[in-house]
Amino acid sequence: MAMGSGGGRGEVNSEINVTPMADVMLVLLIIFMVVTPMLQKGQQVELAKTRNPVDMKEADRDDSVIIAITRDGKFYLGQDKVNVDDLAAKVNDLLATKLEKRVFVKSDSRAKYGDVVMVVDNIRNAGVDQIGLLTERMDDQVRK
Repeated sequence: MAMGSGGGRGEVNSEINVTPMADVMLVLLIIFMVVTPMLQKGQQVELAKTRNPVDMKEADRDDSVIIAITRDGKFYLGQDKVNVDDLAAKVNDLLATKLEKRVFVKSDSRAKYGDVVMVVDNIRNAGVDQIGLLTERMDDQVRK
């Protein structure tokens, strides 16, 4: 009696086993789904949609100064909640060592217009002359 695998003549299976590949792809998909929301810089708001926005690549840099205004009237400098009266001093401190004094404002589309104006005024009082208002590109389907 001989010990063997029961295959008889030592047949080789020539079919590709895709199960490990599918497992790896599912793990990668889950990793990307978990990490992608963490890549958002600053407080997340629903931006106003515009037809022809100007691309502002500088807003994606790690050292960019972004102020967020939520629909319920809260103000965030990066991830930190700030009082609107303290905003000018904190922005001034952040931009003290930079040559290019540029601040980006992203406001929720349902935020009060007066809150946005108040933030822009405080930024201007801090000595910033370049302010970028961040928006989202409107899709073709939304235009119709």
